[in-house]
Amino acid sequence: MESEKIFTRLKTILEEYESQLLVIHNKSDHYYLNTQKKDNKNKEEFFGAVQIKKLYVSFHLMPIYYFPELIDSISSNLKNRMQGKSCFNFKEFDQELFLELEELTKSCLDKYKTLYKI
Repeated sequence: MESEKIFTRLKTILEEYESQLLVIHNKSDHYYLNTQKKDNKNKEEFFGAVQIKKLYVSFHLMPIYYFPELIDSISSNLKNRMQGKSCFNFKEFDQELFLELEELTKSCLDKYKTLYKI
């Protein structure tokens, strides 16, 4: 099924950072990461997630909610996949956009490192 293939590919983007983040969910349809360090309210901060939905696969990156300038340089094709301020939805496998998400995810982690000293 296409959604499983998309999910698996998007999950690999986040899995690269498992050693620096905290895995909250690792299921066949939901993968979720938090920071290991706590924020000023003594809570871990949401970093990113991938989830299979009914009609698409969602890829969430919370740092772009706090730092919208991180998406200033992304392509219009990737921006067209955005829903809300920190979510991208995919119905088809698109390696070019997934490579762009890899770059964006790295930038997001770099930005979080300055906040949470990861």
